[in-house]
Amino acid sequence: MDKYTVNHQYFGHSTFREGQEQLIDGILSGQDSFGIMPTGGGKSLCYQIPALMLPGLTLVISPLISLMKDQTSALAEAGISAAYLNSAMEPEEYQWVRQGVRDGKYKLLYIAPERLDNESFAGLMQTQNISLIAVDEAHCISQWGQDFRPSYRKIADFVDALPHRPVLATFTATATEEVRRDVIDLLRLRHPNVLVTGFDRPNLYFEVRQPKDKTAELLSLIREYHDRCGIVYCATRNKVEQLCDALCRAGIAATRYHAGLSDEERQHSQDDFQFDRKTVMVATNAFGMGIDKSNVSYVIHYNMPKSLEAYYQEAGRAGRDGTPADCVLLYSSGDVVTARHLIEHSGDGADLSQEDRATVRTRDLRRLEQMIGYCKTTHCLRGYLLDYFGQSHTSACGNCGNCKSEYTRQDMTTQAQMILSCILRVKARLGFYVGSGLIIDVLRGSKNQRIRSLGLDQLSTYNLLNTESKDNIQRYLDRLTELGYLFTEPEHRTLRITRQSDEVLRRGKTVELTKKVLPQPTEPPAEPSPQAPDEALFQALKAVRSKLAQTEQVPAYIIFSNATLQDMARKKPQTMAQLLQVSGVGEVKAARYGEIFLNAINRE
Repeated sequence: MDKYTVNHQYFGHSTFREGQEQLIDGILSGQDSFGIMPTGGGKSLCYQIPALMLPGLTLVISPLISLMKDQTSALAEAGISAAYLNSAMEPEEYQWVRQGVRDGKYKLLYIAPERLDNESFAGLMQTQNISLIAVDEAHCISQWGQDFRPSYRKIADFVDALPHRPVLATFTATATEEVRRDVIDLLRLRHPNVLVTGFDRPNLYFEVRQPKDKTAELLSLIREYHDRCGIVYCATRNKVEQLCDALCRAGIAATRYHAGLSDEERQHSQDDFQFDRKTVMVATNAFGMGIDKSNVSYVIHYNMPKSLEAYYQEAGRAGRDGTPADCVLLYSSGDVVTARHLIEHSGDGADLSQEDRATVRTRDLRRLEQMIGYCKTTHCLRGYLLDYFGQSHTSACGNCGNCKSEYTRQDMTTQAQMILSCILRVKARLGFYVGSGLIIDVLRGSKNQRIRSLGLDQLSTYNLLNTESKDNIQRYLDRLTELGYLFTEPEHRTLRITRQSDEVLRRGKTVELTKKVLPQPTEPPAEPSPQAPDEALFQALKAVRSKLAQTEQVPAYIIFSNATLQDMARKKPQTMAQLLQVSGVGEVKAARYGEIFLNAINRE
């Protein structure tokens, strides 16, 4: 079979997504490959299709047990023989899978990188004809990445020890240029076919809110989403527990996940969420990497993450099936304090030298400043993210909270000159820069002991903005930072002026403050689009899928994704041949479930 037949027969797709075909062709020709593709961009197919076309076994190195279970279940539903080996398996099951590997029963075998340390496993692999090794979440190999896993460093030596070197195919969704170089060097890829398809996820809506009461805002948001599945990320375990209890008391089907729970509790929570018994997962970042649940309709960050890489990866767990999904971040200044504390007291990097630890810490603080900038910008949020990852874009995406909001403009040139002058005069007086809190106190004429002891009440800029609130002056500071007249030094968070500030101080350049007012009202269409799915039929098909999932004891999205059911509700197939034209319906699934769904369509 060729790649097109395999794609349609097993996975139900008549076309390839951007980048998939090039990566598949490279792997099939024997070339090492490195795919940087957005979450939900179809990375798995780039190695699953070659695995079915190449002789022997494909070994998939994946970071999380949950992903192994999900993917092997999904492959089994598509009629593909796959298995996994991990430490959570019962001894009998583990030995049964090992025997299946020896017998050549599987085309794909999923393992965690820690398995490479096991001598018995290494011995088993020495006897196998391994044509391809796929490394998922490849950024974990780099200490400069946000999910560094030392065990990934063992992959290259494992490959070198095999009797025959297979093709290496590596994949990640978030990797800066520095991390990409690390992946290539540390995995010892040979002249790899590197393909960056872009980081944009057009189906995701991004928004930052700064509510006075985060918990009330969270409850309001989740009630708006009704029974849709979503993830709420928190910075700490305590906050996860508090919010999960609050949601449950409010009658919302929520569960929780963090590293402080037992293995059994975490697995139970994850199963509840995967099988849609609970619609909301409240979790720390311990939950998520490799999560393959396709029907997550929203991701809410109750706290700001420490980096844009972490944020984009976590937010990207929404809308994996390509349907519209929301990514909302609830920001407060307290998030910055929490994030800095987590960076300062992180136990990561214990095996690094003191110099490398200092370098990593400085890097993390710089990333935090970029993350804070995202929370405060008034420009396009999608554009801010794409700028960070080095991808060009239009000035406005039209599908984020900032692009859909209305702004007022206020001339703040005088205030800007006062602020910049104050920072310079404080620096001249003390010999060093200070943080925003002290600058605000000077400008507002504070009479606290520190101001007086430092002699800052003698400055000409003292008390110049005494009619302004602290929040207003902070907005001025944020705007000056956004425009490039100020920057915050990451190590000590001191405010410093840039050369550009001369344009305001000495040349009188106008500075405007933009303030978000209201979201722009959107008018509902007079009639449903002819291309829109039949909503009643879609809900009926979801009910059929849910019943099948309960009977077969698999997550509902493994039978068919929401995107597939929507396409089914749009096309309303009447025959098996027409059903096979629905995106995501392959021959195996059509044979297994076709009559059931066709009958449901005819009943409607």
